[in-house]
Amino acid sequence: MRLYDWLHLIYSSVRFNPLKSLLTALGIAIGIAAVTLLTSLGEGVRAYVLDNFSQFGTRIIAITPGKNDTSGMGGVLNSVRLLTMDDYHSLISLPYAEHVVANVQGTGPIEYGERVRNTDIYGTTPSFVEAWDFPLASGRFLPRTQGGSSRAFAVLGHKVWRELFQGRRALGEFIRVGGQRFRVIGIMKPKGSMLGFDLDDMVYIPADRALTLFNREGLMEVDVVFSPATDSEQMSDRIRQRLIERHGQEDFTIITQDEMLSSLNSILSVLTMGVAALGSVSLLVGGVGIFTIMTTNVRERTPEIGLLRAIGTSRRQLLSLFLGEAILLSVIGAIGGMLTALLLLSGLAFFMPDFPVRPSPVYLLAALIFSAIIGLLAGIGPAWKASHLSPIEALRDE
Repeated sequence: MRLYDWLHLIYSSVRFNPLKSLLTALGIAIGIAAVTLLTSLGEGVRAYVLDNFSQFGTRIIAITPGKNDTSGMGGVLNSVRLLTMDDYHSLISLPYAEHVVANVQGTGPIEYGERVRNTDIYGTTPSFVEAWDFPLASGRFLPRTQGGSSRAFAVLGHKVWRELFQGRRALGEFIRVGGQRFRVIGIMKPKGSMLGFDLDDMVYIPADRALTLFNREGLMEVDVVFSPATDSEQMSDRIRQRLIERHGQEDFTIITQDEMLSSLNSILSVLTMGVAALGSVSLLVGGVGIFTIMTTNVRERTPEIGLLRAIGTSRRQLLSLFLGEAILLSVIGAIGGMLTALLLLSGLAFFMPDFPVRPSPVYLLAALIFSAIIGLLAGIGPAWKASHLSPIEALRDE
């Protein structure tokens, strides 16, 4: 049997009863549409999270107090030394350290006149704006101090400035942060949100002032942005050596941006695969539909099978015809479901451009291949039964 004749017979059998073919392909179409929508949502969330975490760059190392390891009972008695402002100053002099930022965060009331706003208070250091690319709308950021405690200066996030000052000039005005008096020296440009955290709804004050305000003895975190002339592993070793010299032991945790992004990518990829597997259940239901329809077709087309066998069609050729029909039905359903899902995603992207959806060509191709496999497996039983019918018995039904 020539390839053209084989394709023509398969196409004719599908076209002969369009309503039955449409209903058969519908189950696969629904499954593919579900897989496409779910994986697009999963990929969109993964890309959104990774983009948010990498918007400040990838040459970042975070140091936090305490060591993330497992120890015996003796470890309970060990005291953990906190990260201090002296540790922060010691890291500034490290080779290849472009920016070092000390961080301590809390919440409290921000008062100006009769207006009060409870929001985040972020204690940080002068390198903050250069390290994270936070531009100012007006004024200046927290100045560097040569020694002693920092002056009571504050920089307002854009939303805080808008809510407290109603768009009026704020530079040089005095506010109360957590009950303490601070002078406003700068206003940040709008930065937006990151993972639901509003970067514009906060007040920035010097880190040492924040430690006193929150009654804390140590910093929450120290971040180091290093030069492209080195890599994260070498820079981590320099930081580790410097802090061990100061602390006498490794009682801190170093996390590189590469490790963080890799872990996030792995976790979110597994979640995307999980939702894809969940959507694939509907594909199995579509496969059951193909199996049922193909079994019915074998019964209805028994005379046709007998005629094909009588004119010399081999069992292998007959088997391939029914398998080809099952695969064609599943592929038609897959393409229809995929196009429908992509159309829905296009409409969603048009009306909700900020909604994180991103169709993945890998998952689309995998879904198409999986649907063909489902059609193949669903058609094996009916095709095997059709190929083993006796020609005489089959023609007797004519």
